[in-house]
Amino acid sequence: MVWETSEPIVVPVDFSGMSVTAIATALRLAQDRNQIHVLHVVPVLDQIAPDMKHLAIPSDADRQASVRQHFSEFLSKHGFPGLRQVVLDGQPGVQIAEYAKGISAGLIVIPSHGYGGVKRLLLGSVAENAVRLSECPVLVLRRPDAE
Repeated sequence: MVWETSEPIVVPVDFSGMSVTAIATALRLAQDRNQIHVLHVVPVLDQIAPDMKHLAIPSDADRQASVRQHFSEFLSKHGFPGLRQVVLDGQPGVQIAEYAKGISAGLIVIPSHGYGGVKRLLLGSVAENAVRLSECPVLVLRRPDAE
């Protein structure tokens, strides 16, 4: 092992295949699996599409419960049951950095989709925001087939 830490490690996930890679990487770097905080940030809906507020949108509590259930199933399916799960609402890059600071994390391990050009402009970069805003080191895992 090149580098290990005894501090908390935050692993933001979007439930993609790269999220699985990020969790596995964090587990290799951690001295104890209890250090791992797997985090999913649910974007605030009115930030995504302000004109969609009038639609029948599940309550925050219902959304949180649904995400938590999916989260547990995702971790179990990929062989990571029992890891600490954290679900937050808000702007993903900001929430990741704030959560890491709040628990005095030693590292954030985050997958990147590797978007460039127009896709990056339209979709933004959660990983880039996390790097820019975080006070601890951030390990960005680039998708092998990224543009």
